[in-house]
Amino acid sequence: MKKFLMNEEGQGMVEYGLIIALIAVVVIGAITLIGTRASGIFTGIADELQ
Repeated sequence: MKKFLMNEEGQGMVEYGLIIALIAVVVIGAITLIGTRASGIFTGIADELQ
């Protein structure tokens, strides 16, 4: 039982998974913000051209 509790082989993979998930959340948030701002910019340009 002690050997089972001291086994840390899967710990590294879980940490990498958490890091990748955090990066994905940040990237999705950034894309959402940039997309909203870019849409507003293009709408403004289209309004000026009309």
